[in-house]
Amino acid sequence: MHAKTLRPLIAGLVLGLLANTTSLAASLEQMAGQMIIVGFKGDSVKDKSVIALRKAVAEGRVGGVMYLKYNVASLSAVKAMNEAFKEASPELPPFLTLDQEGGSVERLTKDVGFPEIPNAQTVAARNDPAGAQAIYAGMAKDMAALGFTVNFGPVVDLNINPKNLIIAKYGRAFSKDPATVDAYAQAFINAHHAEGMLTSIKHFPGHGSSTADSHAGFVDITKTWSEAELQPYKDLLAGGYDDFVMVGHLYHKDYDGGGQRLPASLSSDWITGVLRGQLGYNGVVISDDLEMGAIRKRFTLKETVIQAVNAGMDVLLFSNTATYDPALGDEILGILVAQAGKDPNFAKRIEESYGRIVALKGRIGG
Repeated sequence: MHAKTLRPLIAGLVLGLLANTTSLAASLEQMAGQMIIVGFKGDSVKDKSVIALRKAVAEGRVGGVMYLKYNVASLSAVKAMNEAFKEASPELPPFLTLDQEGGSVERLTKDVGFPEIPNAQTVAARNDPAGAQAIYAGMAKDMAALGFTVNFGPVVDLNINPKNLIIAKYGRAFSKDPATVDAYAQAFINAHHAEGMLTSIKHFPGHGSSTADSHAGFVDITKTWSEAELQPYKDLLAGGYDDFVMVGHLYHKDYDGGGQRLPASLSSDWITGVLRGQLGYNGVVISDDLEMGAIRKRFTLKETVIQAVNAGMDVLLFSNTATYDPALGDEILGILVAQAGKDPNFAKRIEESYGRIVALKGRIGG
């Protein structure tokens, strides 16, 4: 049997064992904490916000941190922060994450001495997949040297709408052809895996045909989306991909959670029904930033957290940029624990997510 075929089978066996054993060793609070990734203020290990977040990592109240451009004062400062976060939880390493796609979407830039690369559209236009992998290999090596463990990429959206405000505008898609997207996405993934880093394909179920930007508000893809936009996911999952799948805040009336007008990130129709059911994905599902306008303008924090977990979400990503709240991680944790106390099925969902997360963290650096 091919190694790529064996990998998801082995991962499934490991996941089953972890679900039965890790839940006994960890408290509900610790399991729920691993589901939370938050953004932070500060750009030095000496900043109070960084010290507080390091403590939260050490105590298992959050499972990872998200870097934005304002967290990057220098490469040496970033490396020191990442080392501090790792040292806080050596047995269950935190997800140390950022968006470093190339082009306009970069947190590490030439301003701090980090080599920049072109956007996905340019890379695919100028290079074959092998050449692209070489470009991404250099980037991944430099990120891994700074201590990062997760890059939120590659984008596997299809470049369908040339007037798209968030994908086409910035050249973030490799192509409108699914096979081309698959080839270049695989190059991106392979380059990161070679450096022991994890990736996240995004934005499920497909942002490339949309006519609005989910950062700003409600995005309805009902009239523009087609099943062709799922093809890159089908191809990559069939090849054994099992890092993260990032789900976007995209509404489709046929998958809206039973008439609740829910975006994909909060819809069990999409996450449990399509991604896990139809496509057979057993890995970790992560949300796009849950503080984007598409979510923040329509749902409270409590509604967002509970609905996302019930829909099948494993990791809740909050950039903490809407109104910065140093206690945001604890607020999310409190919601998770309180709801689990009321609803045994919700508590079970937390245990399921914890098993998947622990299995994935076991691959960091491998």
